[in-house]
Amino acid sequence: MPDSLLLNGKKFYYDEIRDYSFRNSIPIDGYEAKTLEFCRDWLNGVQEFPILTSGSTGTPKKINLTRQQLEASANKTIRLLHLQPGDTTLICLNTEYIAGMMMLVRGFLAELEMVVVEPVSNPLALLPENVQPDFASFVPLQLQTMLQQTPAAVAVLNHMKGILVGGAPVSPALQQELQQLKVPVYHTYGMTETASHVAVRLLNGPEAAAYYEALPGVEISQDSRGCLTIKADVTNNEPIVTNDLVELLSSTRFRWIGRAGNTVNTGGVKVQLEKVELAVARALAALEMNPRYFVAALPDERLGQKLVLVLEGGPLAADEEEELQSQLRQLLQKYELPRAIYYSASFSETATGKISKQDTLQKLGLKSDRSS
Repeated sequence: MPDSLLLNGKKFYYDEIRDYSFRNSIPIDGYEAKTLEFCRDWLNGVQEFPILTSGSTGTPKKINLTRQQLEASANKTIRLLHLQPGDTTLICLNTEYIAGMMMLVRGFLAELEMVVVEPVSNPLALLPENVQPDFASFVPLQLQTMLQQTPAAVAVLNHMKGILVGGAPVSPALQQELQQLKVPVYHTYGMTETASHVAVRLLNGPEAAAYYEALPGVEISQDSRGCLTIKADVTNNEPIVTNDLVELLSSTRFRWIGRAGNTVNTGGVKVQLEKVELAVARALAALEMNPRYFVAALPDERLGQKLVLVLEGGPLAADEEEELQSQLRQLLQKYELPRAIYYSASFSETATGKISKQDTLQKLGLKSDRSS
């Protein structure tokens, strides 16, 4: 069993983490302290953990998860990816939130060699020399950045047993890039309340799927709105009702449609924001453009609500913008089309690196009637 972990290139032994008594020669910063505090609590057998939700769909809130829930979730991933004692895991997600925290739990339960780095856009830039991970979890932006900026990324990633990606939708352009990888890459579905993911879909290879498959022991169904409900050991066998609209394909499979709160009534026609965002992704890919973007609803006197597209970066040239709008007209119906395009030099983000639509719109002097 490993007796230490590597945190930002510094070795910390479990014995000193357990006692929270570090050598004076190893100064630690705030992020390292938070990471080590969770590790201390875990090693000391703490049974309940307060965790902040991500805040991507509203104000972050604190919930409590039990050690039993975290262990149940971790064991599902360990079995899915066939992780073995002595395997190395790269932990590059914020450990104050469920995604990064669960990477630590998996490391402890599976007796993995843990290499923890800051949650930056290109984690491979911080990977110590001669370290080859067997398992990692990323957000889409990290995967995209690594593949574009690090020549050795494909070789490093292909060495792994499996890769998880979550926290945001995977664009068609990124999914196409992932086809060069032989390692299975799984898009995860879950939330803080379910102690990380409860379902996955394979993104690459001949068995890539458009649907999510619930992990063993996870029961799924729909409520009267068509939203997913979840019951499993990770929820203490209590049903959790989500706000995610899904198409239920079987007792274990579902296709994600979008958030119930993202159904917009524009001119009397109901439009799902996620459908429009997918069309934008395809249009940008066809034009070989790769800015971050989102679609939002703004109040409108005539339509009630109108859709707008917000792109990150400087404004497109007039002909490029017209090309983009032309592509969208081919992909969307009249009332699904964004009525305006806005530009933001840089998007506001949540603490977990997700785009904060509401804060970005506020920076632009625009007011949305929904939290995102």
